[in-house]
Order: sequence, then structure tokens, then C-alpha cells
Amino acid sequence: MITMLDVSVRAGVSKATVSRVLNNTGQVKQSTRDAVFKAMDELGYRPNFLAQSLATKSSNSIGLVVSNFDGPYFGSLLRQAAKLTEASGKHLIVTDGHDTPEGEIQAVRLLADRRCDAIILYTRYMSESELMLLLETLPAPLMVINRDLPKARERCVFFEQQLAAFNAVDYLIQQGHRDIACITAPIATPTAKLRLAGYQQALREHGITPNPVLVVNGISTVASGYHACQQLLATGTPFSALFASNDDMAIGAMRALNEAGKKLPEDVSLFGFDDEPRAAYLLPALSTVFLPIEGMIEAAFLQALRLINGKPIAELPPFVGELRLRESVGCGPFSLSASQKK
Repeated sequence: MITMLDVSVRAGVSKATVSRVLNNTGQVKQSTRDAVFKAMDELGYRPNFLAQSLATKSSNSIGLVVSNFDGPYFGSLLRQAAKLTEASGKHLIVTDGHDTPEGEIQAVRLLADRRCDAIILYTRYMSESELMLLLETLPAPLMVINRDLPKARERCVFFEQQLAAFNAVDYLIQQGHRDIACITAPIATPTAKLRLAGYQQALREHGITPNPVLVVNGISTVASGYHACQQLLATGTPFSALFASNDDMAIGAMRALNEAGKKLPEDVSLFGFDDEPRAAYLLPALSTVFLPIEGMIEAAFLQALRLINGKPIAELPPFVGELRLRESVGCGPFSLSASQKK
């Protein structure tokens, strides 16, 4: 087995110098660094990064916790995280929070035990008090995505969920819809509650009383959107528009509406959330809310690097959504054009 001592002999330097080069500590001339790396290459030496992390209390890595690995939404997040980590010269360690608060906490603790230089947590379920406790007790800096932490705004990157949902439903109302149904995401999550609140806020601001019969809880999957829409149709309560809290559920709802003989958007207008890549290629193309997940992970990552390097950090502004208006939304029964036809 090739050792650090073998590298030092080949490079003509001390073992301590090789250690400083590998750990990027102390002052070492570039010519010496080049000699050490050349010796490593010639001997086929691969450093033991676990041993290094134990000795230096740093693994030169950034940990990332995501709720799960499903769908293009988290795929975009992971691709951007990998790109940023590679550009910074660090390693990315990714683990799954299993869509439970216990799973998210366990995943963060696991990354802390791996001596990650910083940890980025995309959370769906953890409470504010649990997140604040982690911020105060973890040995590594923690950045939180998808949650507003009023007491630690410099440590969180969040999206204006309620405002985005409000804007989507407000647009439907402006198009002449008043009987608007809603399929929520898992209602135990803060994200789902905020999107439902945005839906209700838009209705009330236009003098429309929210009808609980027109709200069904989903679980963010295509199948749940399909079955939730079937539930809405089975009530017999008419609706001319449907707001689904994510695109997958909107796609499932589209199937249920088609099976029920409802034409989109002539009979029912449909609005999703997340702007998945396939949304633009459905028939009809799905109107939805663009969520800037790549920009959010980049902001969290750059803030984490500042924390690692001991640089001051400031509060980050919230991210906002953008309505992507496509063919799935048409004029409702209360639109000006509909009134003129009468």
C-alpha cells in the first residue's frame, strides 16, 4: 500500500509538507505543491479522506438533505447543487429526509457526523422550533430552504408560497371564474397550508366565500390528483376552474376531467404549480407557477460558503413566483366575453 511517507520521499519533501498540501493548510510554495501532486500521480496514491476529516475536523464537503428524490423538481435542485459544489472544489453528500420531520432531523445529524463543512436542508415537515434548535446546536453551519425563519432570516432561503397561489387564483377570477376548486398538497406541511391560504385569500378579496366542498386534500402525486378530482366531481358541486397545488396533481386531475367528459378549458380551466418541464407539452399546455428552485439552491449554497469561510452574511430576500400562462385556462362564465354572448 502506498503511504504518505512514500509520496514525501518521491517528492523530496517532509511528510508534514505532504499533509499540508493535502489539507490545504499552511503556506506551501506552488512548486512544492506541484511536486507533491506529481509524486501522488506517479505512485497512484489516493488519500484517505476519512482519516483526513478526523484529523482536520473538516471533510471538504457540503451536505444536502432533500425531502425525497422523486420528480424533476428535486432533479433540478440536485443538478444545480452538484454543479455548484464541483465549481467550489468541494464534495457533495446527499441524503433523503424521507418526507418526515424525524427523517429530516436524522439526515441532518448523519451529515454532521460526517463532518460536513456546511449542511443545506430542504425541509417540508420540520417545525420552526425544531429548525431553530438545529441552527443553535449543530457543529456545522446550517442553511434552510423552503421555510421562512423570522428569527434567522440570514440562514433561510424561502419562496413566497402564499403570494404565488394568490396570484394564480386571482388570475382565474380575473378571467371570469368564481366557482374555483382546489386540490391541496399534503396539508400537514407548511407549504400546503400557505398555498391553500393564498387560494382562500384571493377568493375573499374578490368577495367570494370559500366553499369547503370544493377543497380536497392530495398528496402531490399524479394519482392523488386524479382521485381528488374524481371526489370533486362526485359532489355534484359545479366549478369552472381548478387550482392544483402542484403540476403532478394537475396532470392527474386533467385525466379525471377528460374521463368525465369535461373539455379544457371550455368547461373547466386548470392551473398547476411548479412549472414541471412536461407542463408546456401537455394537451392543452398547463398554466402553472414557475418556482425558481435553481436560484434558491444557489443562494443557499453561496451563503453556506460564506459561513464556511467565516465571512459575514446578511438576510436574503424571499424568492417570488412567475405565472406561466398557457392553454389550460380560458374565460369563465363571469367574464366580459361570456356576458356579451348572453
